[in-house]
Amino acid sequence: MPRSLSNPTIAAQPKAAVKAKDRDPVAAGMRDAAFNRSASFHYELFDRFEAGVALRGTEVKSIREGKANLKDAYGLLKDGECFLLNAHIGPFSHGNAMNHESLRTRKLLLHKREVHKLEIATRQKGFTLIPTRLYFRRGRVKCELALAKGKQQWDKRAAERKRDGDNEAKAAIARSQRR
Repeated sequence: MPRSLSNPTIAAQPKAAVKAKDRDPVAAGMRDAAFNRSASFHYELFDRFEAGVALRGTEVKSIREGKANLKDAYGLLKDGECFLLNAHIGPFSHGNAMNHESLRTRKLLLHKREVHKLEIATRQKGFTLIPTRLYFRRGRVKCELALAKGKQQWDKRAAERKRDGDNEAKAAIARSQRR
C-alpha cells in the first residue's frame, strides 16, 4: 500500500491555493478590464456609482480576455432601470453559435435609491451618464458610472494648457535635481 494512503495526516491535507501572482490580474481585480480614457477629456466628471452588469457567459470570458471597449458607451435611464448602450464587447475566441452580439444593450444593476438619484441629476440640462471603467470585484463584472457634463471646446484647451504647464514644471524640477 502506498505510504501516503496509509498515513491519514498526509492524505487529508488540502491542495495548495492558487497564489495571487499566478492569477490573471484582470480576473483578480488588480487591473481594470476596460477604461474609458476619453471620458475625462470630453466630459467633466462628478459623482461616480458602481453598478453590476447583467452579462452572458461569453461576454464575461471576453472581458477577461481584454476585448471590452467603452469609448462611445453611455448610460440610459428608462422606466426606473438603467442600461448600458454602445459598449463594445468583442466575441469570445472559443465561442460557438451561442456567442453574444458585440453592441447589445446591457442592463446595469443599481439600487432603487441610486436610480432615483440619477434620474433627478440627469434631468438637469447637460448631464449624462458615462461609463468610466469595467473591472472585476469578487468574480463579478462591475461598471463605474460617472455623472458627467460635456465640456466646451475652450474647457478642453484650458485643460490641455494646464497639463502642458504641469509637465514643464515637472521637467524643470527634474533638470534642477540632476545638477
